[in-house]
Amino acid sequence: MASKKIKNKFLLDPKITYLNFGSFGACPKPIFEDYQKWQLELEREPVQFIAVNGMEYLKQSRMALGNYINCNADDVVFVVNPSYAVNIIAKSLKLNPGDEILTTNLEYGACDKTWSYYCKNNQAKYFRQPISLPIKSIESFVDDFFEGISHHTKMIFISHITSSTALIFPVKEICERARQMRIMTCVDGAHAPGQIPLNMRELNADIYIGACHKWMMTPKGCSFLYVRKELQPLFDPLVVSWGYENEFPSQSKFLDYHQMQGTRDFSAFLTIPKAIQFMQENNWVSVAKECRELVRNNAMRFFDLLKSQPLCPFSDEFLAQMISIPIQTTDPEKLQRHLFENYKIEIPVMPHEDRVFIRYSIQAYNTQQDLDTLYDALKEILNSPLIGK
Repeated sequence: MASKKIKNKFLLDPKITYLNFGSFGACPKPIFEDYQKWQLELEREPVQFIAVNGMEYLKQSRMALGNYINCNADDVVFVVNPSYAVNIIAKSLKLNPGDEILTTNLEYGACDKTWSYYCKNNQAKYFRQPISLPIKSIESFVDDFFEGISHHTKMIFISHITSSTALIFPVKEICERARQMRIMTCVDGAHAPGQIPLNMRELNADIYIGACHKWMMTPKGCSFLYVRKELQPLFDPLVVSWGYENEFPSQSKFLDYHQMQGTRDFSAFLTIPKAIQFMQENNWVSVAKECRELVRNNAMRFFDLLKSQPLCPFSDEFLAQMISIPIQTTDPEKLQRHLFENYKIEIPVMPHEDRVFIRYSIQAYNTQQDLDTLYDALKEILNSPLIGK
């Protein structure tokens, strides 16, 4: 699938079978060069870069991102990672004793910890509604999820694409029903931008958190927080700095509060236009389609090998460029290290509650050979102590 031309544009070590794009992404050479260009400009004239030109640079990048995800650029602020954004929301949300945050039992661990911390501090409840696997349909998922609603529910927090299971959740339908019930929605979209089409106006979430350093391929430390305009006054920055009671305010207190953080290298944020350009020049719609096909065309042989059942139907509704396969293992961390150290395969093996998943991600540089390498490795160690029979 992957052409040598595209593969050569990535900086990844060619000796590694890299099947873990979902964790941190990887930056192609043209985008990384753009990153270094911004960093060099910063070091050559720090005052002009940060104090004079910085806000305009950030504006241009926000405008590019706003066009890409179809929202007003002034409703988006940049953050270093999704966990940072979740902390902004959870810390500022006025939780009262007895309030509930409704989520699923398949959310990302760092976000679970964040919400648990702030709920505990305010005597609120972080309610993890169990999701039955395999998922059968969008309708059944939504109905099952909303069984967790109560008159104490203050916000819904839910992944767009989950980390451990790689499942796409029907967040559009969830946001629509929640809006009818006047319940605020916050979507963890860390894996969505660049992997699936994202249209904020159609999605209609109150809050959306996305990473650009995953599937959009920017340098690490580039993510965003979108908040519906009428809700923006609710959320304070984690760091109160120059944007508070700004001497030269912009048109948006939301931007001032969250962007004006003093001295920091925000070069990664400025590479978004280049990342979008890179995807356009390389026909990323077609690339993503081929990646999805490679994911699905290989899926059943891995489920059969590991004697597991698919977590959902193989369709665009539930799967994109990642898939997770339940695996029986006595030591997930040891298995992951064994695959890397002995087979040079970079892939996550993730425990979640009482299950363990091995997840492969497919990006433009991946080929059928990469998945054959993984298959052969798992087959070889299948009867070892690392994988239970």
